[in-house]
Amino acid sequence: MITVLKGERGGLEKINELAPNIWVNVIDPSADEITRLRRELGIPHDFLIASLDIDEKARTDREENVRLILLRVPYFQGQSADVLFTTIPLGIILTDNLIVTVCKVESDVIQDFLTGQVAGWSTAKRNRFLLQILLKTATKYLRHLRQVDKEIDALEDKLQLSMKNKELLELLKYQKSLVYFTTALRSNELMMERLQKSQLFEMHPDDEDLLEDVLTENQQAIEMVGISNDILSQMMDAFASIISNNLNVVMKFLTSVTIILMLPTLVASFYGMNVGLPLQNSPYAFLLILIFSLAISFVVVLVFLKKNWF
Repeated sequence: MITVLKGERGGLEKINELAPNIWVNVIDPSADEITRLRRELGIPHDFLIASLDIDEKARTDREENVRLILLRVPYFQGQSADVLFTTIPLGIILTDNLIVTVCKVESDVIQDFLTGQVAGWSTAKRNRFLLQILLKTATKYLRHLRQVDKEIDALEDKLQLSMKNKELLELLKYQKSLVYFTTALRSNELMMERLQKSQLFEMHPDDEDLLEDVLTENQQAIEMVGISNDILSQMMDAFASIISNNLNVVMKFLTSVTIILMLPTLVASFYGMNVGLPLQNSPYAFLLILIFSLAISFVVVLVFLKKNWF
């Protein structure tokens, strides 16, 4: 799908024809749409294919007057997915008079621009628009990381009383997400450092300051995901031991109950033998045997309580 947009200060207008200072947003284009982009905009075929490759790393490339900035943005796959959060490539292609964004799926980063949640940007200022996309990407990572930390805290409360692996498997999903975030953020950082060394933003000091802010936010996200990953790894090791310990406590309790119940059964088994037994002619035999069995069980209960075996 190809959408042609023109906007000033966040106000967007869809147009039907190509013109200078526009934004072309491309989502999962068909083969015919890729051919149209190549023919009408002069975008190299490799740039479009790289932007649609799910496994492509963040990088920059240039061919004649067309520049490709490829970054990886966070993507939420849903609660039922094996990995809740992953990353996808977002291609930003700059030509002489327009900017093109290409992605395999609808990205939250681009949606924020389309829905007016980002202020102070314009399709006419291509370099600044690019930097605001980079800044919004770093902000999205931070927001998702806070959400991951919140979900981990909720699972931590459940794990303290758990004897199953369900919560640990949920933590494993978040750990996989953090691994994807770490790889993508470091790849984005290298790409941004290359942009900083290039002459793309030297003509506008404000853009250089914005790029510094982008690098700072990205570095903060890298540090945050590193801390979260370390804490999660240690938490999973600790709670694996807790689950095992909880199971041992239950087994110890069941074993103690089994021993207590076994003693009256043992006494009853002796008096069930077809031989001469004490008190066999007494009318109070059953009551005395019952009292004796309960007394033995009570003594064993006291011993177990004293040793904290319950």
